[in-house]
Amino acid sequence: MRNIFLVIRREYLVRVKKKSFLIMTLLGPLLFVAFYGVVIWVAVGSVDTKTVQVLDESGLFRNEFKDSETLKFAYLDSSIDSAKVKFKNSDANALVYIPKNVIKEPKSVRIYAAKNVSMDLKSEIEKVIEKEIENIKLEEAGITHKILEDSRVNVSSETISLSEEGEKTSSSGAATVIGGICAFLIYMSVFIYGTQVMRGITEEKTSRIVEVIISSVKPFQLMLGKIIGVALVGLTQFVLWILLTTALTSATSAVLSNQMSKESPEMAQEMEKVQKGMPGPSGMPGGNVENPVAEVLGAINSLNIPLILGCFLFYYLGGYLLYSALFGAVGAAVDNDADTQQFMLPITLPIIFSFVFAQFVLRDPDGTLAFWTSIIPFTSPIIMMVRIPFGVPAWEIALSMVLLVLGFMGTTWLAARIYRVGILMYGKKVSYRELAKWIFYK
Repeated sequence: MRNIFLVIRREYLVRVKKKSFLIMTLLGPLLFVAFYGVVIWVAVGSVDTKTVQVLDESGLFRNEFKDSETLKFAYLDSSIDSAKVKFKNSDANALVYIPKNVIKEPKSVRIYAAKNVSMDLKSEIEKVIEKEIENIKLEEAGITHKILEDSRVNVSSETISLSEEGEKTSSSGAATVIGGICAFLIYMSVFIYGTQVMRGITEEKTSRIVEVIISSVKPFQLMLGKIIGVALVGLTQFVLWILLTTALTSATSAVLSNQMSKESPEMAQEMEKVQKGMPGPSGMPGGNVENPVAEVLGAINSLNIPLILGCFLFYYLGGYLLYSALFGAVGAAVDNDADTQQFMLPITLPIIFSFVFAQFVLRDPDGTLAFWTSIIPFTSPIIMMVRIPFGVPAWEIALSMVLLVLGFMGTTWLAARIYRVGILMYGKKVSYRELAKWIFYK
């Protein structure tokens, strides 16, 4: 046991002290927050105000085009030929021509521009014209605008979970987002840190350093120490990323909120309501329920966060340990990275399949596919984390965890049988048949 701890300590300290680890640990959150900040800044402050000239021969749309922060409308009283000449000599971005027979021929509307118009501007103009034409036709049919508005109903349902503890408000939106994020993090960590184990073993084998290490440490102890050491490195990096990202995101949000309050006070008030979970116009927490982000933020407290965090930690470690043992066996069986490709496919396929299956599980978290893929050890780390935010019976979680532990023990035993022979095998092209022989060597 002491030797395993020594290997763990060595693997952990060697990787943590690397400049690449320190740089990526600090750079990762900075890049994420910078991306987050730039996207919001571009969305809020980069749209220029556009001027649109309107020539309405029908006279039906004189006051229908409303000015906004991004669009300014100017109405013209002239012929279309004269309007085109004036438009070329002006700073306007577009010229909208609405003919007299627009009611009978709605496709006769023309939008002129020096180069081209954006889809947003085109859609905004078409929407105003379509709405007014619809109102005119409805009035001709005896249906007023008030009757039409009264007939429109916005249904917003609240999901409630019935359990032994009683009724509890739930949110499918929040469950989908949290489950998807947890599954993606496990999916990426298995690939990133699993391949680190494989490459580390391959490097030590090709440099013959492993021959010196094996003289004082058993192959199984060396392999297990490497796997656990890299797992601790991954956990350390995840914890630091979470802490740094939370701190930087909070600071960035505060700066952007102050900037937004100066440029757009109404938008800042809505953002503040969403962050505080205050009732918005619809009466639901987080403001407008049509905004999925607001719904998720407003319903985040309905999730069992301690259970999700505990299960994430377990399935992160369980999934990593299960697959990293197989990655380690591959690293011990080959002499260079090029030879690993033939053995990588059978290992990576279950991970890829589970990530693909997760898309279907999100639609039906209690279905047959969801149940079996969350029980099988090779797919359970990702699929079960998708299901847990929706609510999973305790016996299913317990069964999945037990099978995952047994799966890890099985893959570790299998990998150790290959590792003990392959780690000292040089200059030989290994096949699947050869690996099968190594497993049953005494």
